Amino acid sequence: MLEEYQDILTVDEACEALRIGYNAIYELLRTGKLKAYRNGRVWRIPKVAVQDFILQHMK
Repeated sequence: MLEEYQDILTVDEACEALRIGYNAIYELLRTGKLKAYRNGRVWRIPKVAVQDFILQHMK
């Protein structure tokens, strides 16, 4: 799962991987449902966090 991505994803890559839009990804980041961190103004999303999010919502 997500083999083609680096260990840290950008918002664009996370949107592509999850197949959701910008508003949805920023809502997940704002509420903490998708674990990530900010480097200045730029969000960085660990690939592990995306995988955990997918597995959690498959149930």
